[in-house]
Order: sequence, then C-alpha cells, then structure tokens
Amino acid sequence: MKLKWVIVPALVLLAGCAKTNLLQEKQPMQTTVKWDKVFTKSASVDVKKVTFKNRYGITLAGDLYLPKNKSAEALPAIAVSGPFGAVKEQASGFYAQTLAERGFIALAFDPSFTGESGGEPRHVASPDINTEDFSAAVDCLSVYPGVNPEKIGIVGIYGFGGMGLNAAAMDTRIKATVTATMYDMSRVNADGYFDAMTPEQRYALREELNAQRTRDAKTGVYAPGDGLPDKLTGEEPQFIQDYFAYYKTPRGFHPRAINSNGRWNKTSSLSFMTMPILAYSGEIKNAVLMIHGENAHSRYFSEDAFKKLKGNNKELLIVPGANHVDLYDNPEKIPFDKIVSFFNEYLK
Repeated sequence: MKLKWVIVPALVLLAGCAKTNLLQEKQPMQTTVKWDKVFTKSASVDVKKVTFKNRYGITLAGDLYLPKNKSAEALPAIAVSGPFGAVKEQASGFYAQTLAERGFIALAFDPSFTGESGGEPRHVASPDINTEDFSAAVDCLSVYPGVNPEKIGIVGIYGFGGMGLNAAAMDTRIKATVTATMYDMSRVNADGYFDAMTPEQRYALREELNAQRTRDAKTGVYAPGDGLPDKLTGEEPQFIQDYFAYYKTPRGFHPRAINSNGRWNKTSSLSFMTMPILAYSGEIKNAVLMIHGENAHSRYFSEDAFKKLKGNNKELLIVPGANHVDLYDNPEKIPFDKIVSFFNEYLK
C-alpha cells in the first residue's frame, strides 16, 4: 500500500562551515509557570517545574506531578514523554497527572530540541539523543527527594514508545516500561507506512534528502518538512484526520507543539533510516506493557515489536474500538487501571 502522507521525524545537523548559520544563536531557556496545559488541572496533585541535563549537556524542561498528602515513604516514579512532535502540556502531561493522582511521582518532559527544552537547532530529533532523554529523566527522578530510585518506570507515547523501548533495552534502572500507541520511527522512515517503500525508493529518498542538506548549507536555513495541513479537504487518510482532530483543534492544540504549530526539519528522517532503535529490544529483562488501539493505523508497530520481547513479564493490550489518537487523551479508552496495576506489580 502506498500512502501520500508521510510523517517525518528529525535529524541533528552539525554546521561545519563558518559561512553558514545552521546553528542558530543560542537563546536563553525560558519556561512558563502558568497552567497552559490542554487538560484540566487536578485538585489532588501539585505541579513543579524542573530542569535537568542529559549526557550531551542539553537542558531538558519537565513538569513534575506530585500527589498531595503523600506519605513520608519514598514513592515509585514514572518518566513520561511523547507523542512525537508534541509537548508535555499535551498527552504526556495528562498521563503524568493521572498517574500522580494514583500515587506515583510522575515527570512529563519535553525531548531535546522541542518545547521548553534546550538544544539547537530546533525541531530536530535523534534516535540516540532522544533515547538518552529518557535516561536523563531517570537521572532526575533517581535523586529527587521522596523518590525510591529502585522503583522507576517510564511511559512512551507514539514515537517515544519506540524510544522508550530502546531506553529500556539500554538502561537497566528502568524497572517497568509502558508504551502507548507506539511507532517504530526507524521502521516508518526507512520502509514507509506498511513497509511499502522499496530499496530503490529508499535510496532515491536518501539522495533527495542529502541534496537538501547541501541546499541548507548554502542558504544557512533548515528547510521545513511536510506537516499537518491547516485545513482538511476530506480526502486525507483517516489517521491524518485523527491527528488533525487532536493537534489542530482546541482539544489538543498547543503553540509550542511542532504538530500543532510548526514542522520538523525536512532532513529529519536520515538518521532514523540507518539506526534501528529496536535492534536490542529482545534483551529487555524488565517488565513491558504495550498498549495499542484496535482501529489504529499504527497497530502493527506494537504487534511486531511485541514479538521480539522475551519473558513472562511482557504484555500486549489491544484496546477495543480505539484509534491511534484515542490513547492520547481519551480517559474512556486509555486503560489507566491496567497501567496502574502494572506499575504497582513491577515497581515494588
């Protein structure tokens, strides 16, 4: 099957020519303390703004959700990120707040180069750096007062579901991993949707994107890639319409989100095309719960990734009647009771 619409992640480009200005002027990092989330604030949770650095020296911004009236005993903690092209004020914050209501300390964070987090240039992603972002969040939680460092889990949504699995394969401190509506960003960029891209088409795409890198070097500007349309014609694939219904409407629009108000860099997919992030997922020993919607176009990513997992502490849950975006913010479809029971079982 061939689809016209392609969602492209990002590539970190290094400026090696003094005449170009590809690395923009570094701006001071700014975060907001006002409530600017797309979901309603919970009365039973306190929220604290935090910043922390990853191993590449990039400062990440996060919202730490703390249950009110918590006991003096150290609590289990969860780091949450995604969807790909979203910010912590959207789905990841909703997950984090809900988990805090259930007694966990939860950290929703913006990945490098996006949202309130640092990193230049903007609107790029990296299979390496974004995997590291999860481990940096674990660093932050492991030394935070009131967190039991032996009881830390993660939640990865959409493209950060794949990053989460990659982090779990690398970071043994992650005791339990949940993925929701997961994308394998390496696979979709290298093979296209439903693996429809041929090797010849992949090589032609590499030629096109590397030619774009040369143009970027000449102009000193990173050309933006395709994004969601500003208006729908009704002829778009259903999943594009579903994305639009979240990112481009009051339901989920946020001005800092790339999918709402911007576009990834055009050369984004290059690094993902040759760096398969799930190569070692079969070596994850700690618990994994993968959740996907029955009607999601992306369901095959979770089903295939799950086949690589080993052990009796792995589970795939298909949510009846749910599409891809339902698992961003629909409390009737997101199986929070299951997620909580999973973390309670494996973070003990």
